[in-house]
Amino acid sequence: MRIESRFNGPAGSGNGGWSAGTFAAAAGGSGPVEVTLRRPPPLETELTLIDGDVRDPTGELVAEVRAAGVVDAVVPPVDLETAVAAATRYPGLVEHPFPGCYVCGPQRVDGLRIFPGRLPDGRTAAPFRAPAQVSEATVWAALDCPGGWAVLAPGRPYLLGRIAAVVAALPRPGDECVVTGELVRVDGRKALVHTSLYGPDGALLGAARATWIAR
Repeated sequence: MRIESRFNGPAGSGNGGWSAGTFAAAAGGSGPVEVTLRRPPPLETELTLIDGDVRDPTGELVAEVRAAGVVDAVVPPVDLETAVAAATRYPGLVEHPFPGCYVCGPQRVDGLRIFPGRLPDGRTAAPFRAPAQVSEATVWAALDCPGGWAVLAPGRPYLLGRIAAVVAALPRPGDECVVTGELVRVDGRKALVHTSLYGPDGALLGAARATWIAR
Protein backbone atom coordinates (compact mmCIF):
# COMPACT_ATOMS: atom_id res chain seq x y z
CA MET A 1 0.00 0.00 0.00
CA ARG A 2 1.09 3.56 -0.64
CA ILE A 3 -0.69 6.79 0.32
CA GLU A 4 0.03 9.18 -2.53
CA SER A 5 1.09 12.68 -1.54
CA ARG A 6 -2.04 14.28 -2.98
CA PHE A 7 -4.19 12.42 -0.44
CA ASN A 8 -2.77 14.36 2.49
CA GLY A 9 -4.51 15.65 5.58
CA PRO A 10 -2.19 17.69 7.77
CA ALA A 11 0.91 18.64 5.80
CA GLY A 12 3.23 15.68 5.42
CA SER A 13 0.79 12.91 6.36
CA GLY A 14 -2.17 11.12 4.85
CA ASN A 15 -5.76 12.20 5.30
CA GLY A 16 -7.12 9.99 8.07
CA GLY A 17 -10.26 8.88 6.27
CA TRP A 18 -8.57 8.17 2.94
CA SER A 19 -5.75 6.29 4.68
CA ALA A 20 -8.15 4.27 6.83
CA GLY A 21 -10.23 3.40 3.77
CA THR A 22 -7.12 2.27 1.92
CA PHE A 23 -6.12 0.05 4.84
CA ALA A 24 -9.64 -1.36 5.17
CA ALA A 25 -9.79 -2.20 1.46
CA ALA A 26 -6.43 -3.96 1.69
CA ALA A 27 -7.70 -6.03 4.61
CA GLY A 28 -10.61 -7.28 2.50
CA GLY A 29 -13.38 -9.28 4.10
CA SER A 30 -17.00 -8.25 4.52
CA GLY A 31 -18.84 -6.12 7.01
CA PRO A 32 -17.86 -2.95 8.86
CA VAL A 33 -14.18 -2.32 9.56
CA GLU A 34 -12.54 -0.24 12.29
CA VAL A 35 -9.17 1.41 11.76
CA THR A 36 -7.13 2.87 14.61
CA LEU A 37 -4.37 5.24 13.56
CA ARG A 38 -1.34 4.83 15.79
CA ARG A 39 0.67 7.56 14.05
CA PRO A 40 0.07 10.00 11.19
CA PRO A 41 0.02 7.87 8.02
CA PRO A 42 3.22 8.55 6.05
CA LEU A 43 3.01 9.64 2.44
CA GLU A 44 4.72 7.97 -0.52
CA THR A 45 5.89 5.10 1.69
CA GLU A 46 5.47 1.38 1.08
CA LEU A 47 3.26 0.05 3.85
CA THR A 48 2.48 -3.58 4.62
CA LEU A 49 -0.56 -5.17 6.26
CA ILE A 50 0.12 -8.29 8.31
CA ASP A 51 -2.47 -9.79 10.65
CA GLY A 52 -4.37 -6.51 10.73
CA ASP A 53 -1.35 -4.35 11.53
CA VAL A 54 -0.17 -1.71 9.07
CA ARG A 55 3.58 -1.12 9.34
CA ASP A 56 6.13 1.07 7.61
CA PRO A 57 9.44 -0.26 6.18
CA THR A 58 11.12 0.06 9.59
CA GLY A 59 8.44 -2.09 11.20
CA GLU A 60 6.86 0.80 13.09
CA LEU A 61 3.12 0.41 13.64
CA VAL A 62 1.04 2.88 11.62
CA ALA A 63 -2.49 1.54 12.10
CA GLU A 64 -4.57 -1.39 13.30
CA VAL A 65 -7.41 -2.82 11.19
CA ARG A 66 -10.09 -4.88 12.90
CA ALA A 67 -13.67 -6.05 12.33
CA ALA A 68 -16.04 -3.43 13.75
CA GLY A 69 -19.30 -5.26 14.37
CA VAL A 70 -22.37 -3.08 13.92
CA VAL A 71 -21.82 0.57 12.97
CA ASP A 72 -25.03 2.21 14.19
CA ALA A 73 -24.06 5.78 13.39
CA VAL A 74 -26.57 7.12 10.88
CA VAL A 75 -26.95 10.90 10.86
CA PRO A 76 -30.27 12.07 9.34
CA PRO A 77 -29.99 13.56 5.85
CA VAL A 78 -30.82 17.02 4.56
CA ASP A 79 -31.69 18.06 1.05
CA LEU A 80 -29.01 19.35 -1.32
CA GLU A 81 -30.18 22.97 -1.07
CA THR A 82 -29.82 22.90 2.72
CA ALA A 83 -26.35 21.34 2.44
CA VAL A 84 -25.23 23.99 -0.06
CA ALA A 85 -26.42 26.75 2.27
CA ALA A 86 -24.62 25.15 5.22
CA ALA A 87 -21.38 25.03 3.25
CA THR A 88 -21.39 28.82 2.97
CA ARG A 89 -21.00 28.85 6.77
CA TYR A 90 -18.03 26.48 6.74
CA PRO A 91 -15.64 27.73 9.46
CA GLY A 92 -12.64 26.42 7.52
CA LEU A 93 -13.10 29.14 4.92
CA VAL A 94 -12.03 31.65 7.58
CA GLU A 95 -9.63 29.61 9.73
CA HIS A 96 -8.46 26.09 8.98
CA PRO A 97 -5.81 24.08 10.89
CA PHE A 98 -4.95 22.10 7.74
CA PRO A 99 -5.95 24.24 4.72
CA GLY A 100 -4.29 21.85 2.28
CA CYS A 101 -6.34 18.81 3.37
CA TYR A 102 -7.42 16.67 0.42
CA VAL A 103 -10.97 16.36 1.77
CA CYS A 104 -11.88 19.70 3.33
CA GLY A 105 -9.01 22.07 2.59
CA PRO A 106 -10.09 25.31 0.88
CA GLN A 107 -6.67 25.61 -0.76
CA ARG A 108 -7.13 22.36 -2.69
CA VAL A 109 -8.72 22.90 -6.09
CA ASP A 110 -7.97 19.23 -6.84
CA GLY A 111 -9.44 17.84 -3.60
CA LEU A 112 -12.90 16.67 -2.64
CA ARG A 113 -13.76 20.18 -1.40
CA ILE A 114 -16.24 19.04 1.23
CA PHE A 115 -17.00 22.14 3.31
CA PRO A 116 -19.21 21.18 6.28
CA GLY A 117 -21.15 24.01 7.86
CA ARG A 118 -23.33 23.94 10.96
CA LEU A 119 -27.08 23.44 10.84
CA PRO A 120 -29.32 25.07 13.47
CA ASP A 121 -29.51 21.77 15.39
CA GLY A 122 -25.71 21.50 15.64
CA ARG A 123 -25.21 18.90 12.92
CA THR A 124 -22.89 19.59 10.01
CA ALA A 125 -23.85 19.25 6.35
CA ALA A 126 -22.13 19.70 3.03
CA PRO A 127 -22.64 18.90 -0.64
CA PHE A 128 -20.20 16.45 -2.20
CA ARG A 129 -19.71 15.96 -5.92
CA ALA A 130 -18.17 12.53 -6.47
CA PRO A 131 -14.88 12.76 -8.39
CA ALA A 132 -14.11 11.12 -11.72
CA GLN A 133 -12.56 8.13 -9.97
CA VAL A 134 -14.44 6.68 -7.01
CA SER A 135 -13.30 3.94 -4.63
CA GLU A 136 -14.15 2.79 -1.13
CA ALA A 137 -11.36 5.06 0.11
CA THR A 138 -13.27 7.99 -1.45
CA VAL A 139 -16.30 7.17 0.69
CA TRP A 140 -14.18 6.77 3.83
CA ALA A 141 -12.60 10.16 3.12
CA ALA A 142 -16.00 11.79 2.64
CA LEU A 143 -17.11 10.30 5.97
CA ASP A 144 -14.06 11.69 7.78
CA CYS A 145 -13.87 15.48 7.94
CA PRO A 146 -17.61 16.31 8.23
CA GLY A 147 -17.61 14.51 11.58
CA GLY A 148 -14.49 16.31 12.69
CA TRP A 149 -16.00 19.69 11.94
CA ALA A 150 -18.80 18.90 14.36
CA VAL A 151 -16.22 19.46 17.12
CA LEU A 152 -13.48 21.50 15.43
CA ALA A 153 -13.48 25.21 16.20
CA PRO A 154 -11.04 28.11 15.75
CA GLY A 155 -8.08 27.48 18.00
CA ARG A 156 -9.28 23.95 18.83
CA PRO A 157 -7.73 21.49 16.34
CA TYR A 158 -8.49 17.78 16.46
CA LEU A 159 -7.04 14.80 14.59
CA LEU A 160 -8.72 11.54 13.64
CA GLY A 161 -7.74 8.70 15.97
CA ARG A 162 -10.14 5.90 15.10
CA ILE A 163 -12.87 5.37 12.53
CA ALA A 164 -15.28 2.50 11.89
CA ALA A 165 -17.25 2.60 8.66
CA VAL A 166 -19.64 0.62 6.54
CA VAL A 167 -19.93 1.32 2.80
CA ALA A 168 -23.28 0.30 1.34
CA ALA A 169 -22.61 1.54 -2.20
CA LEU A 170 -20.27 3.81 -4.14
CA PRO A 171 -21.52 7.04 -5.69
CA ARG A 172 -21.16 7.33 -9.43
CA PRO A 173 -18.65 9.86 -10.78
CA GLY A 174 -20.29 13.28 -10.85
CA ASP A 175 -23.10 12.37 -8.45
CA GLU A 176 -24.28 15.26 -6.29
CA CYS A 177 -24.26 13.77 -2.80
CA VAL A 178 -24.85 15.11 0.70
CA VAL A 179 -22.80 14.30 3.78
CA THR A 180 -23.94 14.97 7.35
CA GLY A 181 -22.12 14.80 10.67
CA GLU A 182 -22.87 15.17 14.34
CA LEU A 183 -21.05 15.34 17.65
CA VAL A 184 -22.16 12.58 20.02
CA ARG A 185 -20.09 13.43 23.08
CA VAL A 186 -16.79 14.83 24.31
CA ASP A 187 -14.77 13.00 26.95
CA GLY A 188 -11.65 14.92 27.89
CA ARG A 189 -9.49 15.19 24.78
CA LYS A 190 -11.61 12.68 22.86
CA ALA A 191 -14.70 13.44 20.81
CA LEU A 192 -17.05 10.79 19.39
CA VAL A 193 -18.69 11.79 16.11
CA HIS A 194 -20.97 10.16 13.53
CA THR A 195 -21.18 10.82 9.79
CA SER A 196 -23.36 9.65 6.91
CA LEU A 197 -23.14 9.96 3.13
CA TYR A 198 -26.26 10.07 0.95
CA GLY A 199 -26.61 9.72 -2.81
CA PRO A 200 -28.63 11.96 -5.15
CA ASP A 201 -31.73 9.84 -4.59
CA GLY A 202 -31.39 10.05 -0.80
CA ALA A 203 -30.07 6.49 -0.43
CA LEU A 204 -27.57 5.93 2.38
CA LEU A 205 -24.18 5.16 0.80
CA GLY A 206 -22.10 4.93 3.95
CA ALA A 207 -21.93 5.67 7.66
CA ALA A 208 -19.13 5.99 10.18
CA ARG A 209 -18.39 6.54 13.83
CA ALA A 210 -15.09 8.10 14.71
CA THR A 211 -13.00 9.27 17.62
CA TRP A 212 -11.17 12.54 17.18
CA ILE A 213 -8.44 13.60 19.58
CA ALA A 214 -7.60 17.18 20.54
CA ARG A 215 -4.03 18.16 19.73
